[in-house]
Amino acid sequence: MSSEANVELLKKAYREWNDSKGQNVDYWFDNVIGPQIKFGSVPRGAAPLAFATDYDDRTKLRSYFTELLAGWTMQHYTMEEYIAQGDVVVVRGSTAWSNKKTGKTAETPKINFWRFKDGKAVEYYEYFDTACVVVAATP
Repeated sequence: MSSEANVELLKKAYREWNDSKGQNVDYWFDNVIGPQIKFGSVPRGAAPLAFATDYDDRTKLRSYFTELLAGWTMQHYTMEEYIAQGDVVVVRGSTAWSNKKTGKTAETPKINFWRFKDGKAVEYYEYFDTACVVVAATP
């Protein structure tokens, strides 16, 4: 697939993610995530964000979404800029989530790195303000 096709795929996925407030996880698995994916997150599993860690198995990756949605409620997920070169797409925007235990909201800039092969994501890494999110998750 072309860089433009990868960008369009992600634009649709992020629109669905925001519109469903994170409730349509299957959209990612059905349309974006490949059979093999290397997934990472800047907290690297540090408490209280243990679910935000490295995954190299598509089946285990579902636990990321399960734990995220069990502890947090999405306020918005707004991706505004897409930069594509070859098989890589970098997406920049912002997101806000409210912690279900503390009631606090974390609003943070968000950058996502994607690598595609044959129209499916094979690599992903997310960057966000971990300090802001930890404060929201801490009573």
